Amino acid sequence: MSAPAPSTSSSTATRIVIAGAGPAARALVSQLDRARFSGSITILSNRDDASAELMELAALPQVSLRCGQPASYIEAGTRTVTTADGMEFGYDHLVVATGSAPGQAPVEGSDHCLSYSTIDDAARIGSAIKDLSTELGRRPLGILVGTGAAAGQAEAVLRSRGVRPVRTTLRPAAVTPRTPGPGLQSTGIVFPDGSTMNGDLVVLAEERVSLDGLAASAGLRTAPGGGIAISQDFRTSVPGIWAIGDAATFDGVRLGLLVAAASAAGACAAQLMSASSSGAVLQAAA
Repeated sequence: MSAPAPSTSSSTATRIVIAGAGPAARALVSQLDRARFSGSITILSNRDDASAELMELAALPQVSLRCGQPASYIEAGTRTVTTADGMEFGYDHLVVATGSAPGQAPVEGSDHCLSYSTIDDAARIGSAIKDLSTELGRRPLGILVGTGAAAGQAEAVLRSRGVRPVRTTLRPAAVTPRTPGPGLQSTGIVFPDGSTMNGDLVVLAEERVSLDGLAASAGLRTAPGGGIAISQDFRTSVPGIWAIGDAATFDGVRLGLLVAAASAAGACAAQLMSASSSGAVLQAAA
């Protein structure tokens, strides 16, 4: 499933290491493969298991998947990454794709409702609304929970798909499941004081926190509200290190709220291919 750790050789093949194995990381590997990247790609995942999609990518000849070996330390001066179990990987380009996490503990019963945290969630919500509208024979009444940019985007998504959203900024204590019916629909929410709000579906659009600790410890510039600060070409403040997905922020906004993972991955892959070609030219000239 994975190749041996890279050795320090004289090979000029470009080495890309990706810290993270979530949607953004997977999309980036797919885009690099489509662009016929000829170097090596090492994926450092914090999970012991791997999805079918990740296993397909691991089968590519240029890809080495390291499950249960998350990146824990970056030495930018020597361009090496150390994993939690002490293994070291050299890189020419490091892509931090550590993602984000909920800012608060999950709401009880949240697995019975829809969630919105990135632009990519819009398609999934749209599909669920379409099915529910067909079942009900009318426009659904939606309950939207959240504040901030994610909630604003979620409200726009709901309205564009014919849902009449009722928005609340008060965090519920629980989500009540809709019965009978598919699991991704709800009848309402229960507030801490016992009061309730009922509808046809519930969407939680709570703020998430970018997981930027790895980058911050390596001296990368982070945004005041969290997240690795990147330029338009996904470069961080440290040469050779890039960031993509929800770990990154552009102009203070979490990247997942600005661009779909596949689009960001395609643009970042193009930048990496260009940087790799430039590096090869420089090595040849030297």
